[in-house]
Amino acid sequence: MAKITYIEHNGTEHSIEVATGLTVMEGAVRNMVPGIDADCGGACACATCHVFVDPAWFDKTGSREAMEDSMLDFADGVTETSRLSCQIKVTEELDGLIVRMPKHQG
Repeated sequence: MAKITYIEHNGTEHSIEVATGLTVMEGAVRNMVPGIDADCGGACACATCHVFVDPAWFDKTGSREAMEDSMLDFADGVTETSRLSCQIKVTEELDGLIVRMPKHQG
């Protein structure tokens, strides 16, 4: 398990224990965290699970693959720490991860 803090665009925090092996997106959806729509269900076929990874954690989330980069073209307000949460696998090393959601998805 890893504790992940999801922060809505308005500052509301949701700290959730997410099982290792799931994705950050699955943790949000299973716990009804607002702000992650996940329209494609985690297939990296949309940009509705866009998050901003806290800079201190960004390198620990792995690198973006080409498909994720392509999908981020459809996201609003992409930054250097933008990721699709469906592409971040939860590991014990991500215990304490902080992600922020944009005001609008996709």
